[in-house]
Amino acid sequence: MDNTNRKSEKDIFPQTYIVVEFGCDIKTETAQWLVDKISKKRKDGGAELLVRRQPATFGQNLTVHVSANIDKLLELAEELEVRKRDKNGILREFTVDEIDEFINNERDELLTTADRQVLVKHELENIRALSHEMCILGHMECPLYEGQSIMSACLHYGIVKQIYPLHDDELIKKLGHTWYMQFFQCPPFEDIRIYFGESIALYFQFLTFYTISLVAPTVLGFLQMFLYPGTLAFFCILNIICATLFLELWRRKCSELAFIWGTITMTSFDEPRPNFRGTMGKDAVTGKLLPQAPRFKTHLKMYCVSLPVVVVCMFGAFLVMLFAFWVEDHLRQIPNIPLWVIYIPSIVYAVLIYIMNLFYRRFATFLTEWENHRTQSQFDRHRVTKMVLFEFVNNFMSLFYIAFVIQDMDLLRYQLATLLIVLQALNNVQEAILPLLLRHYYLKVNIVVSNRRFQIRYEPTRIDKDRRGSIAKLKQYGRLVELVGVKELDPDDSRIAQAVSEGSLEKYEDPYDDYLELFVQFGYVFLFSAVYPMAAFWAFFNNFLELRSDAFKLCCICQRPMSRKVKDTGAWQRAFQALCALSVMTNCALLCLSPPLRSVAPELSPVAWVMCFVFLEHLLMGLRQVLHYAIPDKPEWVRVALAKGNYQSKQALK
Repeated sequence: MDNTNRKSEKDIFPQTYIVVEFGCDIKTETAQWLVDKISKKRKDGGAELLVRRQPATFGQNLTVHVSANIDKLLELAEELEVRKRDKNGILREFTVDEIDEFINNERDELLTTADRQVLVKHELENIRALSHEMCILGHMECPLYEGQSIMSACLHYGIVKQIYPLHDDELIKKLGHTWYMQFFQCPPFEDIRIYFGESIALYFQFLTFYTISLVAPTVLGFLQMFLYPGTLAFFCILNIICATLFLELWRRKCSELAFIWGTITMTSFDEPRPNFRGTMGKDAVTGKLLPQAPRFKTHLKMYCVSLPVVVVCMFGAFLVMLFAFWVEDHLRQIPNIPLWVIYIPSIVYAVLIYIMNLFYRRFATFLTEWENHRTQSQFDRHRVTKMVLFEFVNNFMSLFYIAFVIQDMDLLRYQLATLLIVLQALNNVQEAILPLLLRHYYLKVNIVVSNRRFQIRYEPTRIDKDRRGSIAKLKQYGRLVELVGVKELDPDDSRIAQAVSEGSLEKYEDPYDDYLELFVQFGYVFLFSAVYPMAAFWAFFNNFLELRSDAFKLCCICQRPMSRKVKDTGAWQRAFQALCALSVMTNCALLCLSPPLRSVAPELSPVAWVMCFVFLEHLLMGLRQVLHYAIPDKPEWVRVALAKGNYQSKQALK
């Protein structure tokens, strides 16, 4: 009886953490090799993870579910130096030998779902090519170098179609009920972090913090509507102070969150990213066998190749913008020309912007990958920097042209209102409502089709059990790779239908697009606040809806994103700070050109007006620096806690 219970427990497959869907044309020996890599012992080059195969279904690619038992997960948590709070509330690195110091009841409660996903994902990505593995088995055209992540290479070559985690239906329903369904409550940040990881949680913290910071500019904007035009300068000064305070306080907030989450100690010496290329060697800090590559080569590629190429792309986008304005100006000078013809250059320019953005995004990713950055945070930072520079030209240069070349303030105000109200509404529809409608229509069509004559299911009871000498067989209802030694999930397992359903959902790689949307909005609000004071209100209203639409998108529309640890917003912090500094100059220049403000003192000469606003610009720049130094990066309690931790570490070593 005891043997039967032990056998049944051994056959139970734990919760699925990662789903791996292979390409439709994968070779049988390649599939067997990859699954062996996932399931074999580490000493044999494997990851020691648990694997189950989905039952074959007509039209579906070979799909495997990857999991790990709790003992393996705890072992990985110690190896990757996961920081957890012990019974005394102290945040420190977890060790298996001291597990009783971290838990009160069950071991299963120690690691969150995001933790488990990160650990299994790390093991998959850390399956690296050995010295004798010169290419992917069965694919001589797909070379490998020693130390390369095999799974990342298979994704690159299309041998693996996608790798994604599954939603936990029970948890996501509870999270949704307390998140996007509660319209006037603060998001449950800790629950978001536990389920989606630090990267997603930090984005929603940032969005909430930014939205709250817009309250003061919104109130000032309403007041400005009823005040004398001469008070516009004071409004701009207060607006810039609000923006500066927001960025400085957010940097401080990041330090608090990073300390609470245990990510404040993340450095450039952390684990290398899967696509980092280099020769295998002993790491100087950890002593582990990791890929090594000289840093100077990355710097040479960045500053001698990537930077000039990015500047050329920005200049090209600027020329396209100038050409569109030049054509439109010439069309306006033609007598009796139809109105719709005049708007053709603007329409063509908008289409070109969309195409250029798609091309440049891929090109920027390629360049950053080629630069070979060691950690994921370094890769993200340099990719974001490239994208922000190009997006700045695309989104703001036309407004600068209207403001300082054409000097048409009414047209500038109209453009800002259009971008903030119409385009942000379209973004919300595109991100949440449209995908939901398309998904509903897609599922409805599939149900109609499956109820007719196209539904063909593969019956597991008809599987030919004879696997002698064969790794794969071609089934009459579709291609099925029958893997030796890989058990099949129970045909009634709900994870099968869930994997098929979620595998077709839109991917949510990271919050890059969401940060970019806020970056552009921040520029619209603060770069030209002297022209359109009501911009802050429309931004606040949009962000109030964005908090719920983004939550709904993550919970109901997209695949569950891979959890990722972060300590701050990285390059986005510097991008926002650059916009804030630029807003000082643009607002001072707009005030200098403002007819209502110049009417306050008509006796002043143009040179005197310029000198006044140059003085104002220097004063505001100095004020920004004072605030920067006056507000420390870390709160006092975080500094004390870090110092206390260092002291205790030294005492322990003694």
